[in-house]
Amino acid sequence: ETELMGNRVSQRRRREQKPTQSSDALIRNLAELKTGQPVVHIDHGVGRYQGLTTLDAGNVTTEFVTIEYAQQSKLYVPVASLDVLSRYSGGEENHAPLHKLGNDSWEKAKKRAAEKIRDVAAELLDVYAKRASNEGYGFTIDQDDYHRFAEGFPFEETTDQLNAINAVVQDMAATQPMDRLVCGDVGFGKTEVAMRAAFIAVNDNRQVMVLVPTTLLAQQHYENFKDRFADWPVRIEVLSRFKTAKQSKQILADTEEGKVDILIGTHKLLQGDIKPKALGLLIVDEEHRFGVRQKEAIKRLRANVDILTLTATPIPRTLNMAMNNIRDLSIIATPPARRLAVKTFVREHDNATIREAILRETLRGGQVYFLHNNVDTIEKTARDIETLVPEASVTVAHGQMRERDLERIMSDFYHQRFNVLVCTTIIETGIDVPSANTIIIDRADHLGLAQLHQLRGRVGRSHHQAYAYLLTPHPKRMTKDALKRLEAISQLEDLGAGFMLATHDLEIRGAGELLGDDQSGQIESIGFTLYTDMLEQAVESLKDGKEPTLEGLTRSRAEIDLRIPALLPDDYIADINTRLNIYKRIASCNNDEQLEDIQVELIDRFGLLPDASKNLVAQTRIRNHAEALGIRKIDMGNQGGTIEFNETPKVKPETIIGLIQKCPQNYRLEGPTKLKVTQSIEDTQSRLKLIQSLLEELASDT
Repeated sequence: ETELMGNRVSQRRRREQKPTQSSDALIRNLAELKTGQPVVHIDHGVGRYQGLTTLDAGNVTTEFVTIEYAQQSKLYVPVASLDVLSRYSGGEENHAPLHKLGNDSWEKAKKRAAEKIRDVAAELLDVYAKRASNEGYGFTIDQDDYHRFAEGFPFEETTDQLNAINAVVQDMAATQPMDRLVCGDVGFGKTEVAMRAAFIAVNDNRQVMVLVPTTLLAQQHYENFKDRFADWPVRIEVLSRFKTAKQSKQILADTEEGKVDILIGTHKLLQGDIKPKALGLLIVDEEHRFGVRQKEAIKRLRANVDILTLTATPIPRTLNMAMNNIRDLSIIATPPARRLAVKTFVREHDNATIREAILRETLRGGQVYFLHNNVDTIEKTARDIETLVPEASVTVAHGQMRERDLERIMSDFYHQRFNVLVCTTIIETGIDVPSANTIIIDRADHLGLAQLHQLRGRVGRSHHQAYAYLLTPHPKRMTKDALKRLEAISQLEDLGAGFMLATHDLEIRGAGELLGDDQSGQIESIGFTLYTDMLEQAVESLKDGKEPTLEGLTRSRAEIDLRIPALLPDDYIADINTRLNIYKRIASCNNDEQLEDIQVELIDRFGLLPDASKNLVAQTRIRNHAEALGIRKIDMGNQGGTIEFNETPKVKPETIIGLIQKCPQNYRLEGPTKLKVTQSIEDTQSRLKLIQSLLEELASDT
């Protein structure tokens, strides 16, 4: 039928394109800050955020971020220089240090971290160099075949999905081995990215191995791949405990002879007795489910095989590596059309809630997962549910069952012969049941953040509203970390929250050493964001053949004080967190193009910019130009002011002398690094224009 009619395209609807946020922006974002949370100031250390304050300084209204330090000292940071602030992450918030203002303990912590960072940066460069020198295999892509295969995808690709696919295609065409992490929520289309990569490899006579954590997921991938490759002469096999020893042996022999194109399997694929004839691509699904030994086995393959890792919630170390560009990262954050977020409730265990939840789902013709992660008591739990909800038909599934029984039960549940499945976390990966739209998780406090997120993603796969109930004991019987995990998961129920959850996980569990087993105390002392910033700088310095210095690693920005109102008024953007986020983004802009983009976005979201907001953007533009010239500070009022240069400015001395000779009444030098400007400039716009033209003149000969 498909050969005659073609595939029926589901849910054809173009989504409006949203400006994509970079992975960096997601973690460096200040938007989620709550009062009392720790923040890091690059010059003063870790304090506690106390909200935004509007102050009048010299008759000019400006907004400041208030940070409280030890002994209740307060620091007011002007919003124009918010780039010196970052959220503290990398350790428990309660254990975050609280520094004293004017004390040298912060400098010492930075210095210790800088020494450690230099070593890590050197190791990183070694990893980069090895990756760059490894000759991989550059796949030849037959565009006609590839387009025919892509046309067979029965859905409309989302923008993020297309970006991820394009990135993977480019990586595979390059001769350097690919090591890409695709992070996207459950059901956001990661498998299609993997299938396109597999097609490119197979079409170029290379073999593909797909490594998955569970038998059920292996089986599901096998079915999906067979459907997707049905029109192509591709042999797909699966190695799992559903196969007999004889069948497995035959599959291995065929793989070694090159007769199998795509081999899907669990941990068995990493055993030494598998020797594919021409392996070109390894796809790892749900990397966080594999242990250290298995990851070492994957690493041994890393040298020259292309590797594509798919995950909904990357573990902190993987995320950390992606942040530091050791691994390439693609984020799929756009949900498929008509997909609704799963409504999440954290409740104390209560029979009335369970009965109501099961009945609500079954009465609308849906199915329910009841997750009870203890095989010893799972049968009793199932009987209790039958007694509690006699209207429901209940069945049980867990990993200690015989393969055939498990397969039969899953098939029955899929075909709606039962409407309540009492199961263990065996359902975490795999089975896609569109009619199951409620999940009840017993003792949710015992599960990790990534697990909870994965399990919640088992429901809500269709366009029906789905519900997740996380049942817990009394709060006093739970650990602090468990409470934090449950709070994080209930707050982040938006579609595409997997990446943000991973950053929460990073905060709850710590970031993990990038290249070794020991946890990094440096990240805890200075915070994850500053650590990664310093690491980036150190890597850059070493690449340029320079020794990284503490000053170089924590470069402070030029100070610009023009005594003009420069803020986002609260009647323009009412929400404090949104304002804070945009202040941070404006302050972090490094060029005119980025500032243009933010202006366009602001006009689009909130309307035309008020004058004070235009001033804020203009002031940031001036700061960027000043930094490029090696200017440390510009202080300008209505009667003029001063421009202070670094020790090594990028402006030629003759340019400054020429300027003074041309207008001696307006310009003169005060000491070796200060240029005094004497000029009456009452009007804000004139002041901005004067400084802009002065900077252009100083830059004319650089």
